[in-house]
Amino acid sequence: MRKRQQRLSFLRVAAHAMVCAVAFFAGAASGAANEKKPAERSGFITTSDGVKIHYIEAGRLAISPSAQIGNPMPKDAVIKQGEIGLSASHRFPSILFVPGWTMPGWIWQSQIDYFAHDYRVVAMDPRSQGQSSQTGDGLYPASRARDIKAVVDQLHLAPVVIVSWSMAVVETMAYVDQFGTGDFAGLILVDNDAGGRAPADADQDFGLLKGVLEDRKNAANGFIRDLNFKKPHPEEYVNKVVQASLQVPTNSAVALLVGYFTADYRPVLAKIDKPVVVCAAKSGYMSTIVAMQKSIPSSKLEIFDGDGHALFVDDPDKFNALVEDFLLNLAR
Repeated sequence: MRKRQQRLSFLRVAAHAMVCAVAFFAGAASGAANEKKPAERSGFITTSDGVKIHYIEAGRLAISPSAQIGNPMPKDAVIKQGEIGLSASHRFPSILFVPGWTMPGWIWQSQIDYFAHDYRVVAMDPRSQGQSSQTGDGLYPASRARDIKAVVDQLHLAPVVIVSWSMAVVETMAYVDQFGTGDFAGLILVDNDAGGRAPADADQDFGLLKGVLEDRKNAANGFIRDLNFKKPHPEEYVNKVVQASLQVPTNSAVALLVGYFTADYRPVLAKIDKPVVVCAAKSGYMSTIVAMQKSIPSSKLEIFDGDGHALFVDDPDKFNALVEDFLLNLAR
């Protein structure tokens, strides 16, 4: 809670500095202890190929009001008669959470609840996942990147911080490849690289495909219980995640993996010109994630020791604090 109060305090101070006046957002921090969970809304956008993409939304767009002030004048002030300056309003970014392979948008619930107090927050169900349309088409990174773009455009999220996890990291790189970085305020890439499988990965990749095809339920349990989570969670919650994964038809789950295994977006990494944080769970496969981070200009790497692939579920406090600091740095 103290962290949230610090965030609200920073937003007030940042606005004060921008307009050189008294802070606004009056009373926001004083009620922080008694704030209720922000109301959620949900809906669908429709892609160009007719697929319905489901999303969860909470919070609101944060815009600091402009203000008329006396001396000293802010750098971007317009001088008026009597040495009064009018500063431009400042728009804080929205946040779009994109889950990984077979996962629903609600897996980001801890982040939705936390950040919706101060930001407009959206979590999407990628095509064939969650409540989005089941389809056998477009189950590869370039197509799903176009779905992310459709969500950003139709919900008017730009400037947006995209927080992408697992397979969605590759899809975000496909977004950069097709559309550039103009929609982004920044990127947070969670526990995956930009694609490009090594020949040595073939046995592991084929083994995963074989397991999904021959015993989907066992594969889903292993993926979620052994890889996604390293810390204990209520059995009811874990079962809910497993069932959400199994809701994706097996042929679609396999198609998604094939599309992922054949994608390589490492060449676009050097083109990323927005702030980036790369988060990695400490593991034997993190070397490719570290290599990706080193290829992204001015990016930062954060290691989560003792957490699973779904590190934002295993350690939501640490992850939320990291995202919060990232957002505050964007406002400076």
